[in-house]
Amino acid sequence: QVQVVESGGGLVQAGGSLRLSCTASGLTFDDAAMAWFRQAAGKERERVSCISWSTGFTNYADSVKGRFTVSRDNAKNTLYLQMDSLKPEDTAIYYCAARDRYCQVPWSAYKWWGPGTQVTVSS
Repeated sequence: QVQVVESGGGLVQAGGSLRLSCTASGLTFDDAAMAWFRQAAGKERERVSCISWSTGFTNYADSVKGRFTVSRDNAKNTLYLQMDSLKPEDTAIYYCAARDRYCQVPWSAYKWWGPGTQVTVSS
């Protein structure tokens, strides 16, 4: 049984930083593409970042480029999202998701999901 769990969300002032973590069990973590999605109230779920299984290829939504950094530690089955220079518009529930090998944009392409962690950025 695959389990995906996020942690590290919270309340932070604009300009501050947070680091999200995601641990995954029950899957071959090394073979998985791992992604961060977010969904703000009343908005569609969007992909924030993704890191592929082998080359560590990463990509980011335009809205977070230069501020967020995704990384993974395969030895610990853990995915990270370092979020710097946070803005109020980054407020959302952040989800960790996994799929086989290669990153895809649509959320429907991801098979395994965590329950999400709330990030709130105050102005």
